[in-house]
Amino acid sequence: MKPNFSLRLKVFNLNCWGIPYLSKHRADRVKRLGDFLNRESFDLALLEEVWSEQDFQYLRQKLLPAYPAAHYFRSGIIGSGLCVFSKHPIQEFTQHVFTLNGYPYMIHHGDWFCGKAVGLLVLRLGGLVLNAYVTHLHAEYNRQKDIYLAHRVAQAWELAQFIHHTSKKADVVLLCGDLNLHPKDLGFRLLKEWTGLQDAYLETRDFKGPEEGCTMVPQNCYVNQQELEQFPLGIRIDYVLYKAVSGLYIFCKTLRTTTGHEPHGGSPLSDHEALMATLCVRHSPPQHNPSPTHGPAERSPLISVLREAWTELDQGMAQGRWWATIAGYVIGLGLLLLALLCALAAGGEIREVAVLLWTSSVGLVLGAGAFYLFHVQEAKGLCRARAELQHVLGRAREAQDLGSESQPAGLLGQQEVDRAEEQ
Repeated sequence: MKPNFSLRLKVFNLNCWGIPYLSKHRADRVKRLGDFLNRESFDLALLEEVWSEQDFQYLRQKLLPAYPAAHYFRSGIIGSGLCVFSKHPIQEFTQHVFTLNGYPYMIHHGDWFCGKAVGLLVLRLGGLVLNAYVTHLHAEYNRQKDIYLAHRVAQAWELAQFIHHTSKKADVVLLCGDLNLHPKDLGFRLLKEWTGLQDAYLETRDFKGPEEGCTMVPQNCYVNQQELEQFPLGIRIDYVLYKAVSGLYIFCKTLRTTTGHEPHGGSPLSDHEALMATLCVRHSPPQHNPSPTHGPAERSPLISVLREAWTELDQGMAQGRWWATIAGYVIGLGLLLLALLCALAAGGEIREVAVLLWTSSVGLVLGAGAFYLFHVQEAKGLCRARAELQHVLGRAREAQDLGSESQPAGLLGQQEVDRAEEQ
């Protein structure tokens, strides 16, 4: 690599709020989004909540001259809603669908039917390998009584693990998306501590946008104002995160966020605000390491957040098992009732009533059986994530106790743990 090497990367991210038949002015907003992306000419445009594949195909044709490479990530019943448009050729792509994603009987929320996932693109830019990730985690519907908290923490851990295991050959890592996590939430802290990703809003040298970098603001006419009653300035749940390997220095030169309306005036492009970041990658001289380091005493934040996540997953697992047990009792009672009704019908007593109750009992048993199977699967998914956290936590404690040499932020899991596993 040349000593004066430099690379500039312009990135666009937006949750498009593109629910067919439900999202207001969807067709008009998609059209204006395409016009805007053509005018600005980003290197990468990463989008969430493009639920209609027809909308993707429309954007694909409209953006083809400026963004010749594109991909739509398909999963679940409705789809992941994730898609990307790139000015540069895509070398590889893949995706990972999150194991847990809400409850199928919470139909009014709909997350379970979407197949929330993380998509990965591999690009080669100026001799560097760029891993670009786009994701959308489970929504938070009630902050005071969040029944999906364990699922979202598990998703954050799966996302961090996916990045950890797929980015080892990458020079630059980029993650964009709607995480549905506030900056101080457990899931976001877990993601940052484990991967070492930097937050563009906190690191940028030039920010223009809403106060505190909020990406859902009350000024936006599409936002449900009741959801922001506790947050008069808005909330920040959409992110641009990045990092580079040793020998490279990456920083966010500028970060722009829309402020409740389309960047060039007019109504908003979505109920979320768009993020537009300019990232710069440069050669880092051997004597200068721009990345912060963690000494043995400074690794406590990682250990602390791992413990916190382990506890949350443990509670979620216990809750899942409890619901599975209740469903098991209902199945047993339903089967006893069926046996009783069969005996009554065979004896000729109240035959018509018995047949009617028998039909209802079969529906009860089948419904309880589906409920039981789902919560058993939920408990096992949380147990798997908890076991991974327990293993990493043990390795982190060992590394801290050994007082080993300091490592770059976030590389405890990527170097200390790997070395311990090889022994």
